[in-house]
Amino acid sequence: MQMFKNRYLSAVMVAFMLLLSACSSSGTTSEKKPADKEKAAEPPQEVILATTTSTQDSGLLDELIPVFEEKYNVEVKTIAVGTGQALEMGTKGEADVLLVHAPEAEQAVVDAGDAVNRKRVMYNDFIVVGPTSDPAGIKGVPTKEAFKKLAESKAVFVSRGDDSGTHKKELGIWKSISATPGGDNYVESGQGMGPTLQIASEKQGYTLTDRATYLAQEKNLQDFGIIVEGDPDLQNIYHVMQVNPEKHDKVNANGGEQFVEFMVDSKTQDMIEEFGKEEYGQSLFFKYTE
Repeated sequence: MQMFKNRYLSAVMVAFMLLLSACSSSGTTSEKKPADKEKAAEPPQEVILATTTSTQDSGLLDELIPVFEEKYNVEVKTIAVGTGQALEMGTKGEADVLLVHAPEAEQAVVDAGDAVNRKRVMYNDFIVVGPTSDPAGIKGVPTKEAFKKLAESKAVFVSRGDDSGTHKKELGIWKSISATPGGDNYVESGQGMGPTLQIASEKQGYTLTDRATYLAQEKNLQDFGIIVEGDPDLQNIYHVMQVNPEKHDKVNANGGEQFVEFMVDSKTQDMIEEFGKEEYGQSLFFKYTE
């Protein structure tokens, strides 16, 4: 009987040891990590875009930026200011890429070595807008003649006064007719195109604007319309360019180059030309391909 008990206890001990071994083995297996565990997604790189207010106010960037971000896994920080300020950011290395519309000023930045890879992206045109009553009597006349009449009349003219591409264009027109703007009827808003249009509308004055921003804001303007348009001198050309990484070593060179190539890609160009057609019945910008 004693022998039976000893054998029974021995068998129980063996079974218990086997159970512990099995549990230990099972626990080890469950803790093993899969060899091919998927790597965590890389965080998006940041690209700083300095651009003119017209690309923002028109809504164009709202269409293009998400496509670019998804394609290249980037996060774009858009700083919409006047072209002069955008170019200045480039000369200081405070942006990675520029989208602007003041060709002469742009070329100066390139010549100084602060920007590279400059490419023409798109164009639209400038227009003179003002009260539908047209107190200065300039409707339909050529641009220079219209500005001469504005200089002679007491009609209000609202200037952006912010060193933007539009402001530079306006000053160029005044210079071409040997006129110096000023006086009580010359108002400088110091703001972007959207607010400047609002001020012009409220004061029933004239202003120079890009067509895209005007069409986007038209529904908010009272007794206001296009007065002068279609003049070849009023073409409005946009370029994109990288801030030179060899001169400004803190810029995102790869992201800047990707944005330049994205903007001139045929698919993006088609998106640019289609933008605005459904809502406004016409393109707000026209693509440019060499």
